Amino acid sequence: MLLSSGGFAVYLAESNVFNLLVPRFGDLSSCSNRERLLDAWLASKLFRSSGLDASHIRQRVLTDCRSGGDFLRIVMTEICARQGMQRWAENSPETMLYLPIVKQLIPEALVIHIIRDGRDVASSLARVRYVRPFPWENIYGLIGCGLYWEWIVQKGREFGRAMGADYMEVHFEDLLGRSQETLDHIARFIDHPLDYATIQSVAYASVSKPNTSFQDQSSNARFNPVGRWKTSFSTGELMRFEQLVGKTLQEVGYTLATSPATRDTVDLKATRLFHRSYFVAKFWYKNNRLIRALRPTMKGSDIDEIVLADDHPAILKPSRQPVR
Repeated sequence: MLLSSGGFAVYLAESNVFNLLVPRFGDLSSCSNRERLLDAWLASKLFRSSGLDASHIRQRVLTDCRSGGDFLRIVMTEICARQGMQRWAENSPETMLYLPIVKQLIPEALVIHIIRDGRDVASSLARVRYVRPFPWENIYGLIGCGLYWEWIVQKGREFGRAMGADYMEVHFEDLLGRSQETLDHIARFIDHPLDYATIQSVAYASVSKPNTSFQDQSSNARFNPVGRWKTSFSTGELMRFEQLVGKTLQEVGYTLATSPATRDTVDLKATRLFHRSYFVAKFWYKNNRLIRALRPTMKGSDIDEIVLADDHPAILKPSRQPVR
């Protein structure tokens, strides 16, 4: 929506800098790490979507880049220069987990945290089996997806509060249901006019074609991604889901559909602990320097495979989860 509003450089891809490139290529103050990064990135969709000249951007990165923040800033300012724009925006959802380092490296960054009903998020993620369920859970993993949503949202809010006035929260449902009013709120935050009619007219990417795991429904004139959870959960699943993440749902403004018990049982505590530990362990594994040194060098085709999975989640095989 921001890119469709005018005044922003158009880059129709997630940069994946902090959640993918930096964890795989390490400290970019090292020239050899920058070389390895460029070899892969220039052979990937992330570069092809930029419209930049390979030799020019290679030289800029080799000369001026010392961190992931430098890399993102260099790429996006080069795209701005090429398109004659002054501002840029970037959207890689798992960057929420890296907000402290983002703010350290890009001090002027403004963060808009879009929060969506966790029940709808779980319905979408479970459809592509994004979070692998434990053997004793339902194979579609609604519970695990809900706990993943809660973990990401809580981390984003925790880090965001430390950013003070440079952080804001917006509800996904308000962007759809009260579009201009919500855009006016965002416009004041970023000091940039946002006209809903203009956005609908330009309609880049998912503004005109929903990026959804419910691809079979996206061409329907009545397609509505809000409240889909009402037909995705059984009565028992919904009760258990809201027992686990209901407090967070209420904290971010959503009304519960059930009346879950206020006290945690041993079963609920164990379920939350298992999933949280799994998410934290994966995050540690991905960002650990010693483990990174043992992993094979990432190639452009590897990046494309991950990016394609993110752009079109429905193509994932049930037994496979994207590398994060």
